[in-house]
Amino acid sequence: MRLTSKGRYAVRAMLDLTMHSNGNPVRLQEISTRQNISLHYLEQLFRKLRNGQSVKSVRGPGGGYVLARAMDQISIKDVLDCVGENINPAKDIIGTEAETSNTVEFHLSKGYFQNLGIIMREYLTTTSLGDLARKAKEVELEIAANENNVANTANVTETVTNNAISGVTTTSTDAPSSAIRSPLGEINQ
Repeated sequence: MRLTSKGRYAVRAMLDLTMHSNGNPVRLQEISTRQNISLHYLEQLFRKLRNGQSVKSVRGPGGGYVLARAMDQISIKDVLDCVGENINPAKDIIGTEAETSNTVEFHLSKGYFQNLGIIMREYLTTTSLGDLARKAKEVELEIAANENNVANTANVTETVTNNAISGVTTTSTDAPSSAIRSPLGEINQ
């Protein structure tokens, strides 16, 4: 079970298209520049996405790609399926091993990984491009906060270094925060 760069890049490119389209076509060159993905690779992915009816191409001046359906009607599973990504953790269980293995352990592990595959498909099916696009503002704020934390950490490090040189000691009473998993799978602090 492994999500390849093909699947990751396809999701990133579709999110970029969703967030920068506003109903107008977006050129692959723009997505390539913003996402740092090879233009040639994007052309291959978008050919598959077009064949899978997730995007439509618009020809002519000002042409590019637009979503073929509303952003809330395109699930992450749809995108992965279009580019041929197989995320089924039980895909290798069927075959010669299944024919020769008839142990309790084999059947338990087979059932476990098949159930994991069902859960993964449900999760990917219930998350749409629209869900992730709406989450973008929150992520932008988080990125800005992290940049501020890096700057603050540099200032604290400088202060601690200066205090150590001058013989001043400081203590911190910050308690560790607990992690909470959000519906989109991220862990929030």
